[in-house]
Amino acid sequence: MEHKMPVTISRFFGIIISMYYNDPNPPPHFYVHYEKQKAVIDIQTLSILGGKLTPRVHGLVIEWASQYQAYLFKNWELSLQNAPLEKIKPLE
Repeated sequence: MEHKMPVTISRFFGIIISMYYNDPNPPPHFYVHYEKQKAVIDIQTLSILGGKLTPRVHGLVIEWASQYQAYLFKNWELSLQNAPLEKIKPLE
């Protein structure tokens, strides 16, 4: 079973964080959408693998991801197994 639609795992300040099922391309990563901005973020290093974010949005995403890195890795593993992804608390 293939899922090509993104699954939203968190949302804060208009920023949408998502992952895809069957996204085996290393390294483990997640997707960020904010208005017209899009980026792919490496879970381990929190660096941008592709796309571009304004410094403000990038800072918020990195602050959030650094708090929930273990949950992001867990969701990455779940996505590879086609298991339901867990929602992650938003940045407050």
